[in-house]
Amino acid sequence: MFLWILLIVVVAVVLYKFRVPILAKVLGQDRGRVERQLNRRKH
Repeated sequence: MFLWILLIVVVAVVLYKFRVPILAKVLGQDRGRVERQLNRRKH
């Protein structure tokens, strides 16, 4: 059970760290554009 929680946490951290390139691939958009959109959403 503990291993599952650990696995989920690790996957979440990796997805968060690489969300820009992943989103850029999924959306087929430029990485710079995705980064700007994410930064705009934060403010």
